[in-house]
Amino acid sequence: MLLLLVIIYLAFISLGLPDAVLGSAWPVMRQDVQASVEYAGLIALVVSLGTVVSSLMTVSLIRRFGIGPIVAVSVSLTALALVGFATSQLAWALLCLAVPLGLGAGSVDSALNNFVALHYRAKHMNYLHSFWGVGATAGPLIMANYIALEGGWRQGYWVIASVQWVLVVVLLCALPLWKVAGRSLEDSGSHVTPVVSNRQALAMQGVSLQLLVFFCYCSVELGAGLWSASFLIQERGTLASQAALWVAIYYGGITAGRFVCGAVAQRFSEVIMIRIGAILMVSGAVLLALPVQSWVANMGLLFIGFGCAPVFPNTLHLTPVRFGKGASQAIIGLSMATAYVGNTLVPPAMGLALKHVSFAALPYILLAFALVLFWATERLNQRPPFSDLQTKEGAAHSLT
Repeated sequence: MLLLLVIIYLAFISLGLPDAVLGSAWPVMRQDVQASVEYAGLIALVVSLGTVVSSLMTVSLIRRFGIGPIVAVSVSLTALALVGFATSQLAWALLCLAVPLGLGAGSVDSALNNFVALHYRAKHMNYLHSFWGVGATAGPLIMANYIALEGGWRQGYWVIASVQWVLVVVLLCALPLWKVAGRSLEDSGSHVTPVVSNRQALAMQGVSLQLLVFFCYCSVELGAGLWSASFLIQERGTLASQAALWVAIYYGGITAGRFVCGAVAQRFSEVIMIRIGAILMVSGAVLLALPVQSWVANMGLLFIGFGCAPVFPNTLHLTPVRFGKGASQAIIGLSMATAYVGNTLVPPAMGLALKHVSFAALPYILLAFALVLFWATERLNQRPPFSDLQTKEGAAHSLT
C-alpha cells in the first residue's frame, strides 16, 4: 500500500498543476487567441461545472469500472485538454477544452479523497492536500518561466501536459496495484463497495452540515485569495507589490499548515485540528477588520491561511467515521461538488458586493462565513461515530 500511496500523492500534484495556470498565462495568451479579459472567467466557470458533474458521478463510475481505471482515464482527459490549450488558436476552442479539463479533475479529487479517508491515517490526508499545494504552486512557476522565454505560454502548457502524460503512463502501469490493494482490503474485511447513492446520502442526518462546511470553507479560501490584495491596496494603502506578497504568504500558510497538520496528526485528533483551524479563520478575519497598524492587520491573512489548512482534509477524513464507509464516497462526492459550487459562485458574487458597497466590507464577509463554518463544524463534532449510531438504531429497532 506504500507504493500506491506514493502514486496517489503524485496524482494530487498533477491535480494542482493546471489549477492556477490559466490565471497566470491569460494576460499573454488572450492576445494570441483573440479573447477579452473577462473570457477567462467563462472558461473557469465551465471547468467548475465539469468538476461538479464528475464529482456527482464518481459513485456510479467507481461501482462500474473501479477506482484505478477511473483515475487513469480522468488524468488522461486532463492531459488531452492541456495539449489542446497549448495548440488552440481560437477562444471558443478553449471553452470546449474546459469540459474535459473539469470532468477529469472532479473524478480524481473525489475518488482519491475517499480512498485515502477509508484506508489511510489522518496524517496522509493532510499530506495529500499539501502535495496539491505543491502542484498549484509549481504550475504558475513553470508558466512564468516559459512566458519569459521564446517558447511563451504555449511551451509552458506543453511542459505541464507532458508531466500529466508521464503520470498517465505511471497510472496505467499501476492498475495491477489497485487490484492487489482491493484483494488485500477484501481479505482484511476493510474494503467496502459504495452502496449509498447521492440521493440517499443527502437524506442522512448531518450531511447538510458537512456540505455547509465545505461551501463556507471555499467561500473564505477563494474570497480571501481573490480579493485580499485589492482590499489591502484600496483600504490600507498597501503597495501593489507588497499586497501580492501578502497573498503569496496567505497561500503559503495553507500549504505549510497542511504539512504541519500531517506531522502532528498522531498527537492531535482531527476534531481538535478542525476546531483550531476554524478559530484561526475567525481570528484572522477579525484582525483584518481591526483599525490597527497595517502589518498587524495583514497578519490576519496568515491566520486565515493557517486556519484553512486543517479544515478541508480533516473533515474529509472524518467522513467514513461520521457517516459510515458505505456512504463515504457519495458524501465526499457531494462535498467536493458543493466546494466547486462555492468556488464558482461566491468569489464573483463577493466581488460585485464589494464593488457596490466598499472593499472595507471584505473582512466582515469573511468573518460571517468563518463564523457559520465554526458553528457547523462544532455541530458535526457533537455527532457520535457511525458505529455508535448503528448500535443505538439497532437497539431502538429491537425495542419496537
